[in-house]
Amino acid sequence: MLNVNALFTEYPNDKGEIVKAAQNVTFEVPEGKLFTLLGPSGCGKTTTLRSIAGLERPRAGEITVGGITVFSSEKNIFVAPNKRNFGMVFQSYAIWPHMNVFKNVAFPLNVGTKKYSKKEIEDKVMRVLTAVGLDHVADREATKMSGGQQQRLALARALVMEPKLLLLDEPLSNLDAKLRERMRFELKRMQRELGLTTIYVTHDQGEALALSHEIAVMNAGRVVQIGSPRDIYERPTNKFVADFVGLTNFLDATIEAPESEEDRYRVQSSIGQLCVTSMDRFAKGDAVLVSVRPEDVELHETRPDGANIIEAVVDFKVFLGEYMDYQVKIGDQQVLARVHPSFKAPVGGTVYLRLNPEKCITIQDNAQYRKAA
Repeated sequence: MLNVNALFTEYPNDKGEIVKAAQNVTFEVPEGKLFTLLGPSGCGKTTTLRSIAGLERPRAGEITVGGITVFSSEKNIFVAPNKRNFGMVFQSYAIWPHMNVFKNVAFPLNVGTKKYSKKEIEDKVMRVLTAVGLDHVADREATKMSGGQQQRLALARALVMEPKLLLLDEPLSNLDAKLRERMRFELKRMQRELGLTTIYVTHDQGEALALSHEIAVMNAGRVVQIGSPRDIYERPTNKFVADFVGLTNFLDATIEAPESEEDRYRVQSSIGQLCVTSMDRFAKGDAVLVSVRPEDVELHETRPDGANIIEAVVDFKVFLGEYMDYQVKIGDQQVLARVHPSFKAPVGGTVYLRLNPEKCITIQDNAQYRKAA
């Protein structure tokens, strides 16, 4: 449905220096799917979204929607933003304070190039207000709405034009934590029910994991990994993705030998010998990085059976309600474990780590591995 190919967008900053905001960005989004651009501030995700919307003119590349080219540097095509028929919702909802809810949603229909009858406008507006659950407050002043209602109102205004593509730039960032979580489910429900092809920009990893069919993680203007939420979290391909999406433990290691299973290796790590999993191919002596999520570090008070059993000492622990975080030490290496609160090993006590080889992911640090000295 949406194809972005080799997109380069650059602009001068206040000092006249060229900012390389999007560099060779390429991805495609099937119809009816929610695709998220995830990354830290300044990584190029909003610039990429604005380039799709037509609010930025890229230096090079091509953007097609439903087989229609809206931008091509090679063919010298640039379709104006108001001709692209995309719905947009940004951080500030830009609600018109002098209009009620109904008039806010009707506004794009009244000022658009296509003319609608009063009855057509009423039908379209009430249909989208019903979809976002605001049909019962159509006559209410927009400024009297809660944050969550204003967010849904901004969505309704974007949807009323029946856009080919919905573009959302940090739309939940102004909401408090509980409302933000509630709106995640609301957004997901609406997107799935209405079958909206959606590009979603956020720096919030939880939001991206909860909402997306697919995620593109961006850093320094480039896409560094594309995959399903589960792939991004469980199979990061580089240190940046592993570190940015959730918490993880990094262990320096050296490849000793491949195991009998195709994707397994035996390594000597900073906490001892381990059996690990890797999608990449390595040779004996290669220095690598092993990523293990805290929830995948099992703690036991007595030595369990199985592979990857390591003895450790409890350094400190923190009670966090539904789980506990244990910081344990193996020599000079600290490892974070996230366990059920029923586990009650004392600080200074001996515990045993069990690490499932499938959850010990060997990655290439900065997309290249180092030869061990």
